This record gives sequence, structure tokens and C-alpha cells, in this order.
Amino acid sequence: MDDKIAQFSSVTGASSKEARRFLTKFKRLDLALDAYYNDPSGGARSTASTSKLNALFDKYKDPDGDEISVDGTIKLCEELGVDPEDVVLLAVAYELKSPAMGQWTRKGWTDGWKALGVDTIPAMKGTLDTLRQQLATDTDYFRHVYNYTFEFSRPPGQRSLALDMAQGFWALLIPHGLKGGALAHVAGEEGWKDEYTQWWFEFLESSGAKGVSKDVWHMSASVDGLALISFVPAPVQFLEFVRTIDAKFEKYDPEGKQTFLGLGITKESSCIVAFERVVAIQ
Repeated sequence: MDDKIAQFSSVTGASSKEARRFLTKFKRLDLALDAYYNDPSGGARSTASTSKLNALFDKYKDPDGDEISVDGTIKLCEELGVDPEDVVLLAVAYELKSPAMGQWTRKGWTDGWKALGVDTIPAMKGTLDTLRQQLATDTDYFRHVYNYTFEFSRPPGQRSLALDMAQGFWALLIPHGLKGGALAHVAGEEGWKDEYTQWWFEFLESSGAKGVSKDVWHMSASVDGLALISFVPAPVQFLEFVRTIDAKFEKYDPEGKQTFLGLGITKESSCIVAFERVVAIQ
């Protein structure tokens, strides 16, 4: 979708966020362009009120500060009827540029919801359904949310996520993308399965890793000297690995010009998974 967004923005002068909104709704570039020229505001965008959004922000913000923190987030989730651990909130965090888990700034709140065209709780509920669907089906959008998740969830001053926290986010994101097709195999063949995610967790735990760095989140480095890249030239994003590796972990390019690090999988029992390092060099 990134190419279409660039084309849409080039033709119309609209922001990438507006381009994404129209393309997500109308799918085809020509239809999205027609809709934009017929109504550049997209209808709902013209009705989003800054004053209403500020009033909502004041309702949830800390009494002694000007940001929404964990307590306000819990209250917001209750009124939205959404579990605080619902994967859709990672998409909301991306849209509203949340600086940290359970935190929202006034600027991110107003700019984000205005861009989404909503300023009431009922309208926000509907938008959550849209974002949840987009996160499940749109590969580019999934990638944006996935990348942002690491940035906003990383503790202040820390370069990595605790392993259990990273596993928690993977456990939310990967099944959602697999189910909706955002992480479907690029060649349309059988690829990554839900059980492989658990195998991945077991491998990280057995490696002795305590945290997950940004490089590991993107699968472009190693943990404590253990290769974490598989069957594709480094650097490679974990999402691309999930979308390109075959179901038997057999296909890779031995004729490539770079060093390849492979993780061969054997299932020796119902609870033991071995990831074996394989190195193939041109």
C-alpha cells in the first residue's frame, strides 16, 4: 500500500495519513482519488471538534497533570468497552502517538482522533472496529503498528524490552496478523503457524536471553551470540521472516551473496523444540 499512498499524496497533496484513510476505505487508487476530490474532508473529518476532544481528554487526564496515565486509560477502556490488553489498543497507540504504555498526551490525543475523524465515545468505538480490521488485513499498516509497539513500550532509558513483555506483544500481534491475512505468506503457500510462535518463545527462553533489543525485534542481530536470523540475508525484519519462510523451514537462498543464518527446527517431543544454528556462506 505504501506505493499507492505515495501516488495519492503526490496527486492530491494530502498527507500520508489522509491518503491511507481513503485507500483503506476505497481499496482502489482511482476510487480513492474520486472520493477525495468529491469530498476532501471525507465527511467525518469535518465534524471532529477540537473542543470536544479536549473536554474528553480533561475527563480522563490526571488531576495534577496534563496527560492521561494508567488510571485514565483504564477508565477510557471501560467506557469504550474494550479490554486494556486488546490488540487494537496498539493501533490506537500508533495513531495517537502514545509516548508510553497507558499514557497519552493532549496533542497526540487531539491530533490523532481528529485525523481519524471522531470526537465522541460512540464514534471511537466504531473506529476501534475499523482499526482492528485494518491491523488484521493490511500488511503495511500492521508493520507500522508493529514497529511503533517496540518504541512506545520500551521503558524510559532502556534499550530493550523484557523478554516476557516482548513475548506478550508478539502473542497479541502475530496471531491477529495471521488470522486476518496481514502476515499471510507472500507466495500464497503454507507458511508460519500459530504453534511456531510458541516455538520461537521457547527458543528465546532456552538461549538465556533476558531482554529483546530493537535489533532482535526486527531480527537483524543476535542475542548473546545466538543467531536469530533465519534463511534471509541480514538485516531482515521479523515480519518478513514470518511472511516468507515456508511451513517446513526448508526454503532459503544458498546462492545469495551474503552470509545466511538459518534456524532449522526439529520437534523432538510435545514440549521440546530445538532451533539449530546453520550457517551457509556463498
